[in-house]
Amino acid sequence: MAERAERPTAKTASDAGARIDADRLHREITIVDGLVFWSDGTADTLRQGNVAAVNLTVCGFQADFARCCDEMAIWADRLSRPDGPWHPVLAAADVAIARELGKVGLVMGWQNMRPIEDKLERLAFFHKLGVRVMQLTYNERNFIGDGCLEPQNGGLTALGRDAVREMNRLGIAVDVSHVGDRTTLDAIDISSKPVLVTHANARAIHPAVRNRSDEVLKAVAAAGGTIGVVIHASMCWDGDPRRRPDLTDVVRQLDYLVKLVGIEHVALGSDFPAANDLSPLKAVVSATLTRYPGFIGEFAKAFGNDMATRYPVDCGSPAALSALTHALVAQGWSAADIEAFYGGNLLRVLADIWSG
Repeated sequence: MAERAERPTAKTASDAGARIDADRLHREITIVDGLVFWSDGTADTLRQGNVAAVNLTVCGFQADFARCCDEMAIWADRLSRPDGPWHPVLAAADVAIARELGKVGLVMGWQNMRPIEDKLERLAFFHKLGVRVMQLTYNERNFIGDGCLEPQNGGLTALGRDAVREMNRLGIAVDVSHVGDRTTLDAIDISSKPVLVTHANARAIHPAVRNRSDEVLKAVAAAGGTIGVVIHASMCWDGDPRRRPDLTDVVRQLDYLVKLVGIEHVALGSDFPAANDLSPLKAVVSATLTRYPGFIGEFAKAFGNDMATRYPVDCGSPAALSALTHALVAQGWSAADIEAFYGGNLLRVLADIWSG
């Protein structure tokens, strides 16, 4: 495991602050979060954090066709309300429109392609409904290929290969965050468009099963894609059960990735919820530990298994993202690199993918 990055000293932070006004920078940049895993329909915490747009998971991770349609119908209703906080993002330019309207841009996304089952024509159907990002698998195997928990590490199926080609044709981003290594590399090889890791960190820094190998990260970047750094504490943790992760752990991941693949391929994929009421997530939190103990078992043993401890002590929700901006300024990041990380890189790649 790589050595833990030193915390910035007061002098370093003061010197960086003299160069860049972190608060002003945070207010002015366009933040596009590559993954928000759930929302209760409110956007207050996103607005408080100056988040311009999010790739939001709009149906359950294991949703079938019927459940996905039902849950997407709820979001279609929310988007139809002129007094609501959301604006649909169907093209990259819609993010700027959302900001002008004082709304948060909503990119409809999935974390599992189970809803299409074995019917490729459903891709055009869901694209018409507004889905613009699809993760190929969620941990386990489906019709498309193997997830990151499958011991066989099989690649894309024949259907999966056709699905990637059809997603390219339609303009749907291929997300490989929870996907098995071989399936990921197959998707990169097949795809004519960049492939995204919307929310995962470097396994070389923390060996969580959900983090990605250097081989995969470099392949994603070489094909023009981006890697969205996760703020989820269990994926940034240094393994010390006596100390809850904080933003120095997130910055350590970011610095490693920038050195590995270049700043132009690094983005934000917080894996935050966006909600005023987190109580409906109690069942999700419990189920994650039960179904995927390898993901979070040791972390939960050290710090508990609830939403309050799943994120860094100094950045627990989208509303607190300015703390990350301060941390990056203190680390010596330039304003241009911070802007690229927060939204510029992902928007550039999405514009290419969505052009079909």
